[in-house]
Amino acid sequence: MQTCRFQLHYPQAFLKYPPTALPATKVGGLLFRQKLLYLQSLNVNPHKALTLNPSLRSTPLSSLLSVERFLCSVGLSRPSIGRILDMCPLLLTSDPLPPINFLLHEVPLPSPHLPLSLTRCPRLLVSSVATQLRPTLYFLTSLGLVVNSHTTLLLVSNVEHTLKPKLNFLRSLGIDEPEVNRMVVRSPGLLTLSVENNMRPKVEFFLQEMEGDLEELKFFPQYFSFSLEKKIKPRHRALVEHGFKLPLSKMLRVSDGEFNARVIEMQLQSVHKR
Repeated sequence: MQTCRFQLHYPQAFLKYPPTALPATKVGGLLFRQKLLYLQSLNVNPHKALTLNPSLRSTPLSSLLSVERFLCSVGLSRPSIGRILDMCPLLLTSDPLPPINFLLHEVPLPSPHLPLSLTRCPRLLVSSVATQLRPTLYFLTSLGLVVNSHTTLLLVSNVEHTLKPKLNFLRSLGIDEPEVNRMVVRSPGLLTLSVENNMRPKVEFFLQEMEGDLEELKFFPQYFSFSLEKKIKPRHRALVEHGFKLPLSKMLRVSDGEFNARVIEMQLQSVHKR
């Protein structure tokens, strides 16, 4: 991992006069310019940052440096810090300590896993522990889900408007609550999907075109993570053309080459049986 050491580079014109030798208005302009150069040194878009976080304009450079030093102290490399700050400029004027303490002590995440969680979901660092992170953690654990570095991104989701609609949709299919919870534990990615744009079309295709059984969806909820147009439909049609059928897991989990080889093998087996 790269270290977080940094060095500011300014145009020579800025180094010609120290701030104390300049009028107050020019000092203010120089300090603001230094702040922009610092953001650029992190590969943070200054225009985007100032647009999304107007209070950044009056924030001293020393405060921005403190944010970087803190993020460095939790194991993030400087390039990662730059990506996080560019994605979430509000962090430049926020205190990341409460969310970090929450992740380490209440989730709890092993400290080596913290950088992965933060790079996957920078919004964790600007979310309220009391009104967002903690209530969502309680909800997820009530489902039986163990939150880890791959699922901490769910903590920034709204329970009522984002998470519960997915569960309610699955229950509307006739799947009882304990089974729905087990599906989520097997495939936490279910909670990141759109009901209307993802889950509903896939269920309709599975039940109507594939004439599938809900029991198979309960056993293999990862079905929802595969592309309907690019993988599910083409592979189902390839099987139908030859009069074959495979369990969802065997149909979808393999690469295209392995799937085609499996279809050829089934064709050969059917020839031998004649």
